[in-house]
Amino acid sequence: MNARVGRFAAMAVLVTTTASAQSLADVARREDARRKSIPSHGKLYTNDSLHAEPAPAPAAAAPSAGDGAAPVQPPSGSAAIPAEQKPADQKDAKKNEAYWKDRLASERDGLGRAQTFADALQSRINALATDFVNRDDPAQRSVIAADREKALKELTRVKQEIQQHTKAIADIQEEGRRAGVPAGWLR
Repeated sequence: MNARVGRFAAMAVLVTTTASAQSLADVARREDARRKSIPSHGKLYTNDSLHAEPAPAPAAAAPSAGDGAAPVQPPSGSAAIPAEQKPADQKDAKKNEAYWKDRLASERDGLGRAQTFADALQSRINALATDFVNRDDPAQRSVIAADREKALKELTRVKQEIQQHTKAIADIQEEGRRAGVPAGWLR
């Protein structure tokens, strides 16, 4: 009797899981159809749309000669700004997130290359020093010593380059901080 109950229970579980799997597929099809029937998901906001300058308010209509009102004059002492001169905000308008990230990425790439080159030079210097010690021939030792000196000079130059890239990264971050750039753009 126990074997029959066990088989019956196994059959019930098998039928139930098969039925639920079919109903899950039906639910997925209905959900897919529902999503396709929705016309629009609303407005998509991006960094460009959030940081866009609002359009200037329309200027008040100038009074006509028949109104009897005098035209509005700018206050004395103020001059009209020529079209060639752009305020600082308009010059900085192109300094968006991509601008700051590209500048930092460029300096960081240069820093990474310089550090990799410095590591390679240090390995070469170490190998030349070992080779110098293991040579008995004075002619070979002088060639190895000259190569080692060249590598040491190049390593000094590359270390200065690393310092320049590090300083440039710090300068870009400071410039961005002073310009009010969000911190996330400078990471």
